[in-house]
Amino acid sequence: MAATHTNYMAIFWWLFALTIIEIGVIYMPIAKVIIVILLISLALSKASLVAMYFMHLRFERRTMALIAVTPIFLGTLLVFILIPDHSAVPHRTREEVRPAAVSH
Repeated sequence: MAATHTNYMAIFWWLFALTIIEIGVIYMPIAKVIIVILLISLALSKASLVAMYFMHLRFERRTMALIAVTPIFLGTLLVFILIPDHSAVPHRTREEVRPAAVSH
């Protein structure tokens, strides 16, 4: 492993700036879909910074990086598999029978 010097304060300031940008994105007057896409991309960039520098994956072999990326792939796959369940509409199997009104 090569001797490297990581400036942890620089990483902290990048994470801080990305957090401020995330807060700004929330209040932007744009479509919710675009807001969600921006927030997910900002969160992934913050997670990659944390994984690369604070978990020291940047200095590991490629095998360790593949082990770290696998859960992201599986989580994304599960989200797309479960999307139909989220938007499903409950179906009625038969119409409800109501008694006729009694007139006196």
